[in-house]
Amino acid sequence: MDKYADIRPYNDEEVAAALSRLLADNSFIDVITTHTLPTWLSRWSALCRPLVRSQLRRKWGDFNTVKQVQNEVARYLEMLVHNTTSKVTYSGLDSLDKESAYLFISNHRDIVLDPALMNWGLHSHNMNTVRIAIGDNLLQVPYITELMRLNKSFIVKRSAKAPKEMLKALTHLSSYIFDSLDSGQSIWIAQKEGRAKDGVDQTDPALLKMLQLYGRKQKLPFSEYIKQLKIVPVSISYQYEPCAVAKAKELVHKQQHGSYVKADGEDIESILEGIRSDKGHVHISFGQPITEQCDSPEMLAETIDKQIIGQYFLHPSNYIAAGNKHEVSDEEQLDFMSRLELVPEELKKQVLDMYAEPLKRKAT
Repeated sequence: MDKYADIRPYNDEEVAAALSRLLADNSFIDVITTHTLPTWLSRWSALCRPLVRSQLRRKWGDFNTVKQVQNEVARYLEMLVHNTTSKVTYSGLDSLDKESAYLFISNHRDIVLDPALMNWGLHSHNMNTVRIAIGDNLLQVPYITELMRLNKSFIVKRSAKAPKEMLKALTHLSSYIFDSLDSGQSIWIAQKEGRAKDGVDQTDPALLKMLQLYGRKQKLPFSEYIKQLKIVPVSISYQYEPCAVAKAKELVHKQQHGSYVKADGEDIESILEGIRSDKGHVHISFGQPITEQCDSPEMLAETIDKQIIGQYFLHPSNYIAAGNKHEVSDEEQLDFMSRLELVPEELKKQVLDMYAEPLKRKAT
């Protein structure tokens, strides 16, 4: 019996069928057409479907393992890094054991790129890639579900509302994470639900309570169980924040109306915008496995935050937004200010605060 079939990534035996479903999905083919073919040709997406479908079938027709899919993803990631970043750098990987499985908990700035670029670093250092936690809110479109589960993503069921249903889903998730780690598969999960739209990277103790649910079933103390998970905090910093204007709009809307409801397809557009936008220099810093005695979720959250904030790489954009212009060159200042000019006037304060927050938190 496959007790995790409802949330786990696809295995090798499921790859061929999932790829066949993708190739038969006109919505997926249209997205590929729109974002890969020349503009004049992509306007005729329906007419181009047979051509695009044939090309993809030729590329993917022989794939029957997750590793083959991941190698293809790595090829696209290499193109993305080359086309949309000035460079992607890493620190801390050399101090991790390549043979160990870790629970990587990171700050969260972009829906797809955070775990994807982290995986790129692991892959480049001959380390195993991670299984990626994604919310079921992202899986409303069938082809997104196929793509995510093909690429080692597992599902966090956020849509459960009734207390008993929610507890059952979270306990199931906690058990899956432990069993993955125990079988040698590393995990990535964000430090809180949703991206940090205001630049505040802060771990939600509720996430850590979820992780411990399986430990409670084993009647293990919180501190003892958490050490078994080999938690490694990861700090991701972008020179140019993905979807900064969209994040600022959401913040302003919440301030004015008290809440914000996403439009249909907004998450998909955020994914695409994050992928295609210029990100400048991206740095990903891997921390040390947590060995401190943490007797509560709150203590553990503080320990994770200390590493994430402490190892956060500050870019010129962070210094400029915080008013520390003496830390950057005239060229860097001119570049950032020219980008800021493109931001609507009513959103500039939110965007500046977003960039300044990491430096402010380091200073406290």
